[in-house]
Amino acid sequence: MSVSISIELSEEDLKHFGEAMKAARETAGSRSQEEIVAAAGKLLAEGQGGQLPAFIRERLDRLDALIAMVRDEGWALPGEDRQRVLAALVYFADPADSIPDHVPVLGFLDDALMIELCVRDLQHELDAYDDFCEYRAHEARKREVEPDQVGRAQWLEGRREELLERMHRRRERDVGVGYGRSSGYGGRARYARAWRPGILKVT
Repeated sequence: MSVSISIELSEEDLKHFGEAMKAARETAGSRSQEEIVAAAGKLLAEGQGGQLPAFIRERLDRLDALIAMVRDEGWALPGEDRQRVLAALVYFADPADSIPDHVPVLGFLDDALMIELCVRDLQHELDAYDDFCEYRAHEARKREVEPDQVGRAQWLEGRREELLERMHRRRERDVGVGYGRSSGYGGRARYARAWRPGILKVT
């Protein structure tokens, strides 16, 4: 028997997480992209080691997508967009966790909530990247090559530019919307995901 539990964050709760993110940026602001990605990857590796609720597993998958986004040679995220993603990931490079990750199940709860807030803020980036990965996988199969061997293939560039333009257009439209939009869980995640240079092992 499964039990459904809803978590509603008040303005005070959102303020708490906002302050935690600000503190993390001040603490880890001088870290390189490699250090930030490595720290977030460590969280994913620890998360794979135990039995976690679907709520947390789904959000770890989205964290993996954010990491892949800045590592992906084919996606080649432009500088300003890359900084937006790294600014979200930097929280996971801060060792001052609200709940220590070694606490069974609950240790990842605060991380999952922060991932959820990051996902809502970066939903258009994630949508565009997911679409890019699916397109790359589909076209790679047609060309009888592996997606991880494609790199910056010329046949990808037009679709990449189109998706980046769409991402920017939608983000500009939503300026000021904040955390009110749905994060979209329960749709795309139910299907086999396209290849991306992530860290999570797909089972």
